[in-house]
Amino acid sequence: MSTLERVKIIVAKQLDIDPSGLTETTDLQEAGFESLDVIEVIFNLEDEFKINIPFNANESDANEMKTVSDIVRMVDNILAGGTAPKTGAGPAEGQPADGAPH
Repeated sequence: MSTLERVKIIVAKQLDIDPSGLTETTDLQEAGFESLDVIEVIFNLEDEFKINIPFNANESDANEMKTVSDIVRMVDNILAGGTAPKTGAGPAEGQPADGAPH
């Protein structure tokens, strides 16, 4: 199953809709996505893909996830060894809070 299909299932479950109603370009806000949905989807993505998505709900800019495609791109980037777009998380793992090198 592709990343897109898996993401669509997670998002659709959160919104209580049929995954077939979602496309890559579906605007999540228009589909009913709210701030608490973002948090739940982040947790479910981490569980499904066995990844860590740096996310701080108090500082996050949820605009990084406007469409289903945005979520797929973020997950694929993390799976490829990259990092997620900045979502208000603290310093990268292994980095001191002031960002200075070790």
